[in-house]
Amino acid sequence: MEDHPIQGLMKTAMESIKEMVDVNTIVGDAVETSDGSVIIPISRVSFGFAAGGSEFDGSEENQQSGGNENLPFGGGSGGGVSVQPVAFLVVGQGQVRLLPVDNNVLFDRLLDMAPQLANQFQGMLNKKQQTNNPTPNYNI
Repeated sequence: MEDHPIQGLMKTAMESIKEMVDVNTIVGDAVETSDGSVIIPISRVSFGFAAGGSEFDGSEENQQSGGNENLPFGGGSGGGVSVQPVAFLVVGQGQVRLLPVDNNVLFDRLLDMAPQLANQFQGMLNKKQQTNNPTPNYNI
């Protein structure tokens, strides 16, 4: 059985989208700074695709013969891709930080700093307990 013309349209469009969207589009190439930190851009990729077509038959002869001959075909396809920067992943100086691009930076930074603040708070409580309850020295 011969391939239908719509298959060619869909194959071409899907191959084009496949070329445009790969893992390097989402997680970009790493860039090393002069202090040794590595910056990796992170993006959001959205894409859409549509295809359609129709066979046209205006001849009376084809309708009477049962429609067994090849009919003229008309069709089209389209697609779109949107790439939006989301954040930068910064690796260096013994830590990993996610720097978002949008306006909600304060909230994201508080979430990133929460474990560090909890550790510092725990350390302060431990020091205070040790100064309030000193261990006795039994040197004889």
